[in-house]
Amino acid sequence: MCGIIGIVGRSEVAAALYDGLTVLQHRGQDAAGIATVAGDRLHLHKANGLVKDVFQAEHMARLTGHIGIAHCRYPTAGSEGADEAQPFYVNSPFGIALGHNGNLINTAALRRELFETDRRHINTGSDSEVLLNIFAHELQAITSARVQAADAFRAVAAVHQRCRGGYAVISLVLGLGVVA
Repeated sequence: MCGIIGIVGRSEVAAALYDGLTVLQHRGQDAAGIATVAGDRLHLHKANGLVKDVFQAEHMARLTGHIGIAHCRYPTAGSEGADEAQPFYVNSPFGIALGHNGNLINTAALRRELFETDRRHINTGSDSEVLLNIFAHELQAITSARVQAADAFRAVAAVHQRCRGGYAVISLVLGLGVVA
């Protein structure tokens, strides 16, 4: 069980994401992370620990932007290492950050497909990183230039075709916004 939150606002969102994670802390005490977008830059901070311990003033000052997602982790898949903290990030295509709550039941098969067919390398034992890379691959396969909302909807449909299990996902796509 994890906690996920996303905000699209008219003002800076990092403090509200922090407050949201604090309220969701009971859903995961292992790790926490926040990703925000300011213009064409994605800012990310994540680490093991409670929300109050992960985010210090200097971290919050760097999390600028009016759009953001956040995650607090209770480990159910993968290890408890700092590299398992979410949101995960890939830079291709567009730059995508993703947080996930749930469990994929076909993770082993998906890892093989990602490596052998999609040519994507998974760095952790987390099924969330698998989900992110499947979404990124599907989005890249259907988008030729600038990402559009319809592309994201088609990519999400493709993710549902490939992934088995129960899950809730929030992602942040540079140039598009939040996809949940």
